[in-house]
Amino acid sequence: MSRAFVNEDAGSDRPDLPERPVPPGPNFVTLRGLVALQDQIARRQADLASLKARPDRLDKLPEAAAERDLRWLEARLKAAVVIDPAAHDLTEVAFGLLVTVADEDGRESTYEIVGEDEADAPRHRIAPNSPLARALLGSQVGDVVTWKRPNGSLDLEIVRIAHADP
Repeated sequence: MSRAFVNEDAGSDRPDLPERPVPPGPNFVTLRGLVALQDQIARRQADLASLKARPDRLDKLPEAAAERDLRWLEARLKAAVVIDPAAHDLTEVAFGLLVTVADEDGRESTYEIVGEDEADAPRHRIAPNSPLARALLGSQVGDVVTWKRPNGSLDLEIVRIAHADP
């Protein structure tokens, strides 16, 4: 028989899925972010247990995806470094703090600088490596920073720095 008709993956229990890339270095998180990461792991473990309890387990792809996700989540948890925003004295914008800015028209917006896994644009939670957070970090009330955006730069005045609700 020709090798062209032999399934070399026959008998393999796990489909090959590409791994989710884990960013190098520490994973800075707030305490809320750490809890969310632990909750995601617990949910994914429960998903995997349900998948393994299926009577018909011919399709191994969902299990492989759950196992891959768990490896990624556990790597993110292992690299987690919790930053306590309460340790900041509110003199300058720092990780875990809320910062209220006013644009050139006086419209105010408040952002919270959180870990990469916690970032949520609709809730105004931004990652520290985002262009906006990079512009804000280290600034003080009264400073004007320039947010370099794809559609043009925007000057923002720092109006208030505060602790976020836990």
